[in-house]
Amino acid sequence: MLDPFASPPKRRADGAKRGSDSARRRADGTGGAKRRADRARAQQGAGDGDAAAAETAAIELLGQGTLEVEGRLVAASNATLYCQVRHGGTQAACVYKPVAGERPLWDFPQGTLAGREVAAYTVSHAAGWDVVPPTVYRDGPFGPGMCQLWIDADPSVDVVALARRSDHGGLRDMAVFDAVVNNADRKMGHLLPTVEGHLYGCDHGVCFAEEYKLRTVLWQWRGKSLPRRAVEALRRLHSLLDDGGSGGGLCAELSGLISAGEVHATRRRIDLLLKHRVHPYPPEDWPAIPWPPV
Repeated sequence: MLDPFASPPKRRADGAKRGSDSARRRADGTGGAKRRADRARAQQGAGDGDAAAAETAAIELLGQGTLEVEGRLVAASNATLYCQVRHGGTQAACVYKPVAGERPLWDFPQGTLAGREVAAYTVSHAAGWDVVPPTVYRDGPFGPGMCQLWIDADPSVDVVALARRSDHGGLRDMAVFDAVVNNADRKMGHLLPTVEGHLYGCDHGVCFAEEYKLRTVLWQWRGKSLPRRAVEALRRLHSLLDDGGSGGGLCAELSGLISAGEVHATRRRIDLLLKHRVHPYPPEDWPAIPWPPV
């Protein structure tokens, strides 16, 4: 695997590979949501109890609630539906992306984007970054797909200026998260700062490729040492993905959402980050910044 964490990578002669054509498995929507709710509930004693309880409630609502489509986000490249989800007297706005509405891509197997979105949430939550809104894989009005809690972004924040900052802890966490999941599409418009000050990111359907494809607007830390909190989060993920450890369930859950090769590549990226403890450098045989960048 290309090692972009030690020094600026050299141009490859073999070009980019197409996505793996191995068979994909999908986690059962209800079972996957229950596992994520159970994990959030188990973490309540270790973290903020109120935040963990809210996370648990959100996962249960998204996984078990009734979806009602209210509109479509027409600017999205894939079918992205704005919905209300209701369950047990509770309701919330959410985004539903059915697999049937995914456009084919040359470098990612067809019908796999929804699973990658859920896998991105799973990694973010397990590491303690919480940069991805609660997300589940479930059935809906147009078949199975991903369902994610809607985040009202603070309209007063200039996301272009935000994306250029080098002193924002949440933004730096997101840059490390993107390196772990190999995000091929981190645009400025995918940043969702809330009025409470938390930073979320959205649109993680083109993550977890086995080949290095990091494409992002967050290159301001390239080659710089990782902060201590990033190393701690990476160690947590390393432990959870250790098949012989107590967190083997995370590996099994990811294996139900992305291919075995992609799970292995994720572990390899974490190993490289822990080995070199620096932010990665941009690839030279792949566009470093998505287009358009906003």
